[in-house]
Amino acid sequence: MQYQGVLRKMQTEIGSPIQYYMIFNNDFLNVNQVLDKRIKIDFIKFECLNCGEDRPIYRQGFCKNCFFEIPSAGDWIMRPELSTAHLDKEDRDLAYEKKVQLQPHIVYLANSSNVKVGVTRKSQVPTRWIDQGAHEAIEIVEVPNRYLAGITEVALKDHVGDKTNWRKMLTNDVDDENLEEWRIKLKQHIPEEASAYFLDNTAETQLEFPVLQYPKKVKSLNLDKTPSYSGVLKGIKGQYLIFADHTVFNVRGSEGYFVGLGID
Repeated sequence: MQYQGVLRKMQTEIGSPIQYYMIFNNDFLNVNQVLDKRIKIDFIKFECLNCGEDRPIYRQGFCKNCFFEIPSAGDWIMRPELSTAHLDKEDRDLAYEKKVQLQPHIVYLANSSNVKVGVTRKSQVPTRWIDQGAHEAIEIVEVPNRYLAGITEVALKDHVGDKTNWRKMLTNDVDDENLEEWRIKLKQHIPEEASAYFLDNTAETQLEFPVLQYPKKVKSLNLDKTPSYSGVLKGIKGQYLIFADHTVFNVRGSEGYFVGLGID
């Protein structure tokens, strides 16, 4: 089987295990179906996810010009506390910012390598947790806009982590945690503006990833340094492909790279 196209974040479907799909312009691949098969990845060119030009990717799948211009790459994406649409203040494009920021958002706890706090749009639950490789997660606050979620996350970061150790996540060096106890413990630290939105009755969500073999020590595939790679696929977790030789490939981290995929 041969596929060709620009890499984008894999789409997912909840299940036991989670189903993963690579979507190309005129085709798609259910990645679960090629577990235990050899995959060859060949980097061909860049293709910015915004302008489509063959320019080096800067961040988030965008070339440098687009990254600093388009509304979907504003600082408030990574730092929700900087959101201003609720104040009718524009960052790059107020109509876009209102569409994204002024909708229900969830502050959650997820356990990928350790317990961490995060923010996502309600419509992105449980997709966000899957993308982070979390084997368990729980909602703690549901607020009407991104700003309130952001200031809640900032307040809780003083008492719980906000980063995932991707190496621990990929080697499955993780412990189960009682996230319901964590949720109750953190309630007192929620800012006053968001305290009324605390969710009293939420339960942990358990997630099962399609992994046949976890690596003991990961080595990351970088297409800039290694433009051609071949390996036997042993698992998918988060947005990573895991290969038999302990190589891992971050598909989302390689958005905007146009590749050829060969599957034996």
